[in-house]
Amino acid sequence: MSVLNPIPFLDLKTPHIELRLQLQDAFERVLNSGWYIQGNELKLFEEEFAHYCEAKHCIGVGNGLDALHLILRAYGIGDGDEVIVPSNTYIATWLAASYAGATPIPVEPDERTYNIDPARIEAAITSRTKAIMVVHLYGQPADMDAIIVIAKKHNLKVIEDAAQAHGARYKGKRVGTLGDAAGFSFYPGKNLGAIGDGGAVTTSDAELAEKIRVLGNYGSHVKYHNEVKGYNSRLDELQAAFLRAKLKKLEAWNSQRKVVAADYFHQLNGSNLVLPFVPEWADPVWHLFVVRSQQRENLQAHLQQQGIGTMIHYPIPPHLQPAYSELGYKQGDFPIAEAIHREVLSLPMGPTMSGAQVTQVIKVTNDYLRS
Repeated sequence: MSVLNPIPFLDLKTPHIELRLQLQDAFERVLNSGWYIQGNELKLFEEEFAHYCEAKHCIGVGNGLDALHLILRAYGIGDGDEVIVPSNTYIATWLAASYAGATPIPVEPDERTYNIDPARIEAAITSRTKAIMVVHLYGQPADMDAIIVIAKKHNLKVIEDAAQAHGARYKGKRVGTLGDAAGFSFYPGKNLGAIGDGGAVTTSDAELAEKIRVLGNYGSHVKYHNEVKGYNSRLDELQAAFLRAKLKKLEAWNSQRKVVAADYFHQLNGSNLVLPFVPEWADPVWHLFVVRSQQRENLQAHLQQQGIGTMIHYPIPPHLQPAYSELGYKQGDFPIAEAIHREVLSLPMGPTMSGAQVTQVIKVTNDYLRS
């Protein structure tokens, strides 16, 4: 079938063309500085992103997984410890616990929001539990107040995996400041994405911030003086400079995503399609617009035939991945996550989608649902 105007799942090219001059200027600044690691661009980006997130501190690191891992390490969480994680998430959340030497303990989600269900957390806590790692999945904040009550009761740290939620708000407050610390990813497909890999930690805990800064720099405050066994995880100057240019557009880009989401909500219909649920206290940034259908494979194939790109976030839950076979989980152990992973489909979403593209996605989807 010939498709005249294919619609990509995500257009990464157009935003960079839009910011071509600013990105070229950022490149020239770094090139001409002669300083390419831990220089002024990183310092300024950390200040600007902390201000944006309404946090006191930001530490640039190599990627989002490193951000979460370094938070755990800085808190001394490791061998023999347990970290509560969602059963419904990308595997990076679990890997962060594993990297630190801890065991990820999955908890099922609220089936409406897909985020970890606070009502199920307490049953998973043991004497070895040290932290709850909360994911703001698809760009929608989790129910943090209920989680923090549980964490305080059991003296646990609350760590936000905010890799998909740059700019989202919970009861008016930015994610990245809702727990003890948060990890962000700047993978190119994120709402705020670098032109390469990158990540950051935000926190209002000065002592934690300093520990993470040292851990990510080979365990060193001063070059060649290594206080602890650290890691090499630093956001480089070029990516920091690019991110500074893109941060200025983040609010506008998030607003455009909300317009696309609103059109989907108002016009998609069909008894075989479940639309996202947004609690009244949540202000999502629509990193993804995820629907559910028991006919997912057929719906995805139909959209693909019409030139419409989609993705599945995610096809296999972490507990069923071969990487975690040693934990001994089997099919049926986490039925809510398994059902979600069987049925979810991510529709095209991005700040550069035109009204005509959104209309086309809606029409093709509704035509299939009515057939």
